[in-house]
Amino acid sequence: MSQANKIYFEDRSIVTPGDLIAEGEFQVPWSPYYYKVNGKYYSGITGLITVKDGSMFEVIPLESSRYYPKVGDTIIGLVEDIEIYGWVIDIKSFYSAYLPASSLLGRPISPGEDVRRYLDVGDYVIAKIEAFDRTISPVLTVKGKGLGRIPLGTVMDIMPVKVPRVIGKNRSMIEVLTSESGCEIFVAQNGRIHIKCANNLIEEALIEAINIIQSESHTKGLTERIRNFLKQKLGVIRNDSAPKTEANT
Repeated sequence: MSQANKIYFEDRSIVTPGDLIAEGEFQVPWSPYYYKVNGKYYSGITGLITVKDGSMFEVIPLESSRYYPKVGDTIIGLVEDIEIYGWVIDIKSFYSAYLPASSLLGRPISPGEDVRRYLDVGDYVIAKIEAFDRTISPVLTVKGKGLGRIPLGTVMDIMPVKVPRVIGKNRSMIEVLTSESGCEIFVAQNGRIHIKCANNLIEEALIEAINIIQSESHTKGLTERIRNFLKQKLGVIRNDSAPKTEANT
């Protein structure tokens, strides 16, 4: 190992998203569970790190349905309560988040104005984590392209640690899901996925495929298996729905 290389955790330590794992150049295989920036390796999840011979490391995800907020992440939130000046949002975390009404309206709320007119309990929103420092609850913003209330489609939940696998290396898996199904798919960092499909049968096939990814994320060749699964499943659906023509007699 180069003298410039350094691993900052001991074997079988717990790492959390954003933790600096190592620095330098390591011959480690690609993994959706960490990311590299300017020669530094950061954990993308809460997991267990294993260190081999002081020169190799691996991050093993800990099963968790909870999301750890990170400033700048795009998430899908569920409105769970309404306050005078904004909304309390469930983001699948240990913390509830807060979305100020001014962020959605682009102006301060007027005295007596009912924010329920704009977002009600049970509505979903696509938002960004604007502020969070472990001492205050996450604050959300919906200022920006593609952010705001979700008017149509279906939102499904997966474990946040499975998000990198649903997206895939260089977006390979999400491109297979999109191209084979024809659905619009948005995968949020907190483990919620917004999908819009042409009909319910295609949507059900897509959800089944995503659940397979979640349950078999540790296996090899998964991207091609998902492609074949969707080709077969959607081929049957499309053949069944195609107009039937009678043979000439």
